[in-house]
Amino acid sequence: MAKYLFAVLVALFFSLNAHSADGKSTGNFAYYGFEPDIVTNYISNRKKLGFVKISVELMVKDPKHLQQIEHHDPLLRAAIVEVLGNQPEDKVKSLTGREDIRRECFETVNRLLEAETGEQSVVNLLFTKYLYD
Repeated sequence: MAKYLFAVLVALFFSLNAHSADGKSTGNFAYYGFEPDIVTNYISNRKKLGFVKISVELMVKDPKHLQQIEHHDPLLRAAIVEVLGNQPEDKVKSLTGREDIRRECFETVNRLLEAETGEQSVVNLLFTKYLYD
């Protein structure tokens, strides 16, 4: 339950902070969700194979960017899977580690989009579901 509450609070925080200092909205944001959920293995300290299943939502600056994001979905999905697959078990299972992973995924996605489209259109990356074993 705490895992889901954390994701909701992060989403709420960023939606409330989507205004400039003068109170006006800074953008017409849109969201892109990866379907189906991303499932991959991670580096486990035990002999048992560890896995993580996440739902990822990308917050973009403008709805016009959704078509670009959808076009590059396979590239972005593969990058997120690679980031998750290279994480140690203790990082996957901790709240601070999860935030580090989220930031790394966000930076990787924006770096790839800038290389492919010439601009960083993703404002935020949210884990709306985060399950591990």
